[in-house]
Amino acid sequence: MSISIFKPFVALILFLAVTVSWAHAQKKEFYEIKIYQIKNSEQGQRVEKYLKDAYIPAMHRAGIKNVGVFKPVSADSLSDKQIYVLTPFKSLDQLVNLNQSLEKDQMYLSSGKDYIDAVYTNPPYERIETTLLKAFVKHPMMRLPALKGAKADRIYELRSYESQTEKIHRNKVQMFNDGNEVGIFDRLGFNAVFYGEVVAGKTMPNLMYMTTFEDKASRDAHWKSFSADDEWSKLKVQPQYQNNVSKNIQKFLYPTEYSDI
Repeated sequence: MSISIFKPFVALILFLAVTVSWAHAQKKEFYEIKIYQIKNSEQGQRVEKYLKDAYIPAMHRAGIKNVGVFKPVSADSLSDKQIYVLTPFKSLDQLVNLNQSLEKDQMYLSSGKDYIDAVYTNPPYERIETTLLKAFVKHPMMRLPALKGAKADRIYELRSYESQTEKIHRNKVQMFNDGNEVGIFDRLGFNAVFYGEVVAGKTMPNLMYMTTFEDKASRDAHWKSFSADDEWSKLKVQPQYQNNVSKNIQKFLYPTEYSDI
């Protein structure tokens, strides 16, 4: 039998392999960041009990393994009244269908009853601020930080880079991906959890990312090495990447003991 007979099959197999590989490469997570605004320690305790005993276990049962819960490092009055929750989703459908799934989870409904069934005269929080993000091409999936120290000592830095217009925002995202800003952070050991374009939020257009460190001294040392890095020094002066950030917001957080991240 002629070898040429098999050529179409070989070509088909190669095509399918490339297609599957391409589709896998295109898969990117979505992230939801919730910030609970609370007015006192009682509300804070109720929200944390809900997150620890009801929400996170329910996420695990739903196949969402890595949920982060954080508190601000700063001791000012506003920061003391915030709780950050980071939840990764494989798709927007998974996010949209979450409430429907939770309503069928009897363990969740029982464990979270105080929070879920709170009366209007005694709510467990004041407001919830929500941001939805889509992962970068260069960092499509969340990564757990390779840290060994006590969680209470860690510094998780959540940064938001705001841009003047949507087009300029896309240029900054391109700088992270095509310009390899993500790669520089990886090489220097910044232990990034995620990088994401904000799809919905109050300070759009903007991107956000989270890097992690053993402590404040480690954080400062890493940023010092970044500022002095040769690759970064060349990247930041490239003409196509000039003036693409109008505002840089930094939030210093630490993970709760029950946080997955």
